[in-house]
Amino acid sequence: MDHIMAFTRSAFAGVYSDAGKYDAQSRRAAIDRLDMLATVFDTAFMLPGTKVRFGVESLLRLIPGVGDIAASALSCYLVYEAYKLDVPRTLLARMIANVVLEGAVGAVPFAGDAFDVMFRANRRNVALLRQHFARTGYD
Repeated sequence: MDHIMAFTRSAFAGVYSDAGKYDAQSRRAAIDRLDMLATVFDTAFMLPGTKVRFGVESLLRLIPGVGDIAASALSCYLVYEAYKLDVPRTLLARMIANVVLEGAVGAVPFAGDAFDVMFRANRRNVALLRQHFARTGYD
C-alpha cells in the first residue's frame, strides 16, 4: 500500500507517494521547488558593487577537494528529482552532462571557480525541465 504525504506550504505543495514518482498534480510544484533550490545553489548572492551572482555551490567549491564533491552532490540531487518527475532519458543525460562538466572544470583551481559562477549547471537544468514540461504538459 502506498503511503501518501501531502505538503501544504506553497513551495512544497503537492502529493508525493512512496513509489518515488510525483503525480500529475504536483509536477509543477516540484519544478517550482527545484527552481528555488537551483537559485540557492547557483545565484543566491551578489558580489557587492557588481552584477556577478553566485550561490552556495560556488562557496563550497572554494574548499579544495571536499567542496567540489559536496557541490556536485547537490547538483545530483536535482537530477535525481528530475528522474522522479519521469523525464526522458535523453533529458536526464543532458542534465547529467551539465553536472559532470561543471564538476570537472570546477575542480581546476581558480579558473574552475570562475567557470562555476558563470556556467550555473543547476539553473540550466531547471530551464531544461521547464522547457520539457512546457512542450509536453505537466500531466
